[in-house]
Amino acid sequence: MAKHVLLVFSDPTEGKEDEYNRWYDEVHLGEVLAVEGFVSAQRFKVSDVAPGLTEHKYLAIYNLETDDTGQVMKSLGEALPSMNISDAFNSATAKTCMAGEISKLIEAG
Repeated sequence: MAKHVLLVFSDPTEGKEDEYNRWYDEVHLGEVLAVEGFVSAQRFKVSDVAPGLTEHKYLAIYNLETDDTGQVMKSLGEALPSMNISDAFNSATAKTCMAGEISKLIEAG
């Protein structure tokens, strides 16, 4: 199976950052991981190391193992209506990017 990552850059709705983080960690990651093809997920707070790369405050990285990303994304789209999407998630500004592995993981040392 091929490995891929789905990057989701997003922000909370103004004034709802605590609710957004709680929902993302306690509800949303698990709902997405229930979709076949998704194998793990992790969230990050974007730092200012590379200003201008993104205007978003948060990044979620989902790891997928599949030979058909189109089918996995179709399954995710079909699952979305039954997911608990919080109004603390600013869906109007969220951006996604899918990338496929082209090399093996190389670790230091």
